[in-house]
Amino acid sequence: MTGGTIVYYVHHHGSGHAHRAAAIAAHCRTPVVGVGSRPAPPGWPGAWHELPPDTGGSDTCASTDAVTDTDTADVTAGGTLHWVPRRHDGLCARTAAVSALLAAGPARLLVADVSVEIALLARLHGVPVAVVAQPGERLDRPHRTAYDLAEVLLAPWPADPPRPWRPELTGRTVHLRGLSRYDDRTAGPSPGRRRVLVLTGSGDGGADPAALAAAAAATPDWTWRVAGGLTGALAGAPPNLTCAGWTGEVWAELADADVVVGHAGQNVVAEIAAARRAAVVVPAERPYGEQTATGAVLRAAGLATVRDRWPAPADWPGVLDEALSRGGAGWSRWSDGRAAQRAAAVLERIAA
Repeated sequence: MTGGTIVYYVHHHGSGHAHRAAAIAAHCRTPVVGVGSRPAPPGWPGAWHELPPDTGGSDTCASTDAVTDTDTADVTAGGTLHWVPRRHDGLCARTAAVSALLAAGPARLLVADVSVEIALLARLHGVPVAVVAQPGERLDRPHRTAYDLAEVLLAPWPADPPRPWRPELTGRTVHLRGLSRYDDRTAGPSPGRRRVLVLTGSGDGGADPAALAAAAAATPDWTWRVAGGLTGALAGAPPNLTCAGWTGEVWAELADADVVVGHAGQNVVAEIAAARRAAVVVPAERPYGEQTATGAVLRAAGLATVRDRWPAPADWPGVLDEALSRGGAGWSRWSDGRAAQRAAAVLERIAA
């Protein structure tokens, strides 16, 4: 086979998958065709195909007279997959669209970030698969299937400090280190003006305004700013708390902060690491204990001030001082700015 493409599937939840995919695709020499449920992320370097949604109501996909609505009785196919609702037009159409792309390129490789179903579909077409690994306990049957069939697992975190992993997967796992859309930028020193940036992701529902207001009121010598969404109005907030709202670029906000507060999602952690900022990390509840696992690694490595829950107002002065004294220089062990290049090199090797 000569020529061909790399098909890159991007999950729709949050913005981290898309940021990561765009950063990797920009370093690939082989044409990368993106697919996902959303429009192409900013900076996407090639073709993009927006897929029909596989959620919500639907008429029948096939010709069946007995069923007129989506059958949600067994969306996991007996626990073998994560989401395959019966007789769903959207699922049928998106599966057919991906199949067509795999044949038309022709595809030399598919990257799944992330979908067990898409990974399995590609392998059933004889196309090698690279799976972007996720933290947490991925020992359920669908995850085992996707990880077992993958040519390579791309782990966007460093091998040291280690985190729990199936021993039989070690030889096929490439630890990329932290991967951020800002890895090509140079972080300057902290401004030293006692500024807090609260960084919320697009997939976490936003921060709690009451909790933010209480934290800011308890630390009047700090200036607080929120980049991202809120779960309610910021009415009655103290004067040292403002909200930037949703913004496509947060590098300037990161550069202007002395301490960044965020959850333990891979993208948020990677962006804090790229900016080399002192951090307070509060893992959110996620399936498979994803953020809890990342928080435990960050705590053990001494990279961030990690709290299991949002601190009480009276605790915030000490929490911020602890983070500030730790600083952000240690993030160089998590992120060295070359993760996207490493990933692209791995994909090119398999595609060749």
